[in-house]
Amino acid sequence: MTIPTIKLARQVIKIQFPQYKNLILSDVEQQGHDHRTYRLGTELLIRMPTAPEYALKISKEQELLPQLAQRLNVNIPTPIAMGESCLEYPYQFSIYQW
Repeated sequence: MTIPTIKLARQVIKIQFPQYKNLILSDVEQQGHDHRTYRLGTELLIRMPTAPEYALKISKEQELLPQLAQRLNVNIPTPIAMGESCLEYPYQFSIYQW
């Protein structure tokens, strides 16, 4: 299990999404057990899986959330980008609209 930290989130953003590297990164008060979520600026968030079995959901979420948004009357997260596994972090991760 890899527990992502705010330092690690900052590192992978800098490497994979340099356009967001200057945005303020902050903790989200309530965390789940399968992902760590950090606020990225005022309009985005980064969601990072803590284990391989949770990482398998990332590509599915990226594909299905936009489809669900068209069918639901409630706001759901909008995928903005998908990060890839790398030397610093072994799993795919997502950036969503806040």
